[in-house]
Amino acid sequence: MIIDPNQLKKLVVDSGLVTSPDLDEIEKKSIKEGKPLGEALVSYGKITADDYRRMQSYILGIPFIDISSQKLEFEVLSLIPEPIARKHNIIAFRKRDDSLEVAMLDTADLSAIDFVKKKTGLKILPRLTTTDSMKSALIQYQKSLKADFGDIIQQEVSTLKGMNIARSVNIGIAGAEIAGGADGIVGTVDDTSGEDLRKLAEDLPVVRIIDTLLKHAILQGASDIHIEQMENEVVIRYRIDGMLHDAMVLPKNIGPSITARIKVLSNLKLDEKRLPQDGRFRIESNGENISFRVSVLPTSYGEKTVMRILRENMTGFTLEHLGFHGRNLELIHEALGYSEGLILTTGPTGSGKTTTLYTLLDILNQPDVNISTVEDPVEYQMNRVNQTQVKPEIGLTFASGLRSLLRQDPDIIMVGEIRDNETASLAINASLTGHLVLSTLHTNSAAGAIPRLVDMKCEPFLLVSTLRIIIAQRLVRELSSSKEKYILTTEQLDSLKKYGDTDKVLKSLKEEHIVAEDADWSNIYFYKPVPSQESEDGYKSRVGIHEVLKVSSSIKEMIMKGTASDQLQTQARSEGMLTMFEDGIFKAAQGHTSIEEILRVASSE
Repeated sequence: MIIDPNQLKKLVVDSGLVTSPDLDEIEKKSIKEGKPLGEALVSYGKITADDYRRMQSYILGIPFIDISSQKLEFEVLSLIPEPIARKHNIIAFRKRDDSLEVAMLDTADLSAIDFVKKKTGLKILPRLTTTDSMKSALIQYQKSLKADFGDIIQQEVSTLKGMNIARSVNIGIAGAEIAGGADGIVGTVDDTSGEDLRKLAEDLPVVRIIDTLLKHAILQGASDIHIEQMENEVVIRYRIDGMLHDAMVLPKNIGPSITARIKVLSNLKLDEKRLPQDGRFRIESNGENISFRVSVLPTSYGEKTVMRILRENMTGFTLEHLGFHGRNLELIHEALGYSEGLILTTGPTGSGKTTTLYTLLDILNQPDVNISTVEDPVEYQMNRVNQTQVKPEIGLTFASGLRSLLRQDPDIIMVGEIRDNETASLAINASLTGHLVLSTLHTNSAAGAIPRLVDMKCEPFLLVSTLRIIIAQRLVRELSSSKEKYILTTEQLDSLKKYGDTDKVLKSLKEEHIVAEDADWSNIYFYKPVPSQESEDGYKSRVGIHEVLKVSSSIKEMIMKGTASDQLQTQARSEGMLTMFEDGIFKAAQGHTSIEEILRVASSE
């Protein structure tokens, strides 16, 4: 279904969302990039994706519906399997005789419509909906499945009780407790032999409990699973949207069995309980390959296990989806247009650096280029990209891997992390010899990356020849669809001015047409989280806040003079750079997150 550009242009201008001069400019860019006008308007932040869908609905005559507040019948919802619904953003919400109404974000996804038609044998009636509606409907799958997982764990712990491994059990999901006796068959972690542990690890109840814990974590969108052996219990916690949440508490006697099962899956030594161990295993869940990076660490009461959840098939990410917009987006696309140079992402562990790099690689991944990476670990599998996992124990480090990659005729190289002088030197030399190099660095700000590289013995004259842009980022929690709006008081606004330039943020909001030209802080809404059925704390998912430092001619001069990072930061801000805190205020004004969340994450930067 093709939208007539002239109809779209008239509707966009009549709606007042975009001015005629801005529309003409975007149209020129869309023709140059070979993009439909509607997609270009969304990608450049002139209209939202939901605005575009409403316009599609009007032009194409497809009904537009909102199902965010509807309780869907599970019999109808389950006509489309959850993996298909999630992958294609298609929800069955109403069945009438021989027809099925489905809500979609993209009614041009004919493969999804055809699948549902063949599976149900019904006439499919597509309807356009909002992103929030889709998220709300997908959560209803989760709520049904959570109850199933709770029943499974209760059954299996009851079986363990019958085997005398655990006694007196009460179970609950999402923070409930399982209280058990402390005198079962399994003794302390130090007096159980490797062979006994292997038998316990292969018992069906333990296998099913671990399978359920993993599936439940994936369902919740957790990034990590913590299994902690305490004095009288085993605490299991999930890290969701960057925050740890109690998932359940098990009897302490089940702990060694759980640890043993995870060690078997990860091919670790069962009888080694004094030294830390690291491993990895992979499962398939709902047609998706998911890898678990495992760390086992001895503690006072046994072994603590942490599993990082890595979804291997990296699809659907765009720079806009990650939170880039306006000037930042333009600078990144400009840097990606070079055939050589160095692009860095910076931030602490868990700030989304690697996801940003993969998204950049996905943009660059064309048939006419050879892309090679050296990573630790390989977190996502990418088609047509040659990915190498470092193995320091056999001498395959970032430096040695990068040195070998340069003999593989690459056009684009991604180095997972610059950790030492040798890797930094090789990355810079590679970018000098006709390669585009992407990598990460652990620094708190974009400007801080430059003195860090100098500390790694990188010559300033080489840095000014190679560095294109430096991206610094953090992840903040996004507000769920249930939120309360308010206007900043004068005191609150003055408080924010201590951390960033609110006038510059307001100017950016106007330039990107997020607010009206005559708007000021007295009529711009911000939002507070409201706990709801969708989210217990009012937050759901995460989005990035960024600062993008372009290595301009003035910045290059300052690098050559050995200027400190705070002065580099000041110069970059004078050239238009928003700091991470200021970008956070920008996103709070858009309704993506709250002021409190920005203060929690970025106020100390």
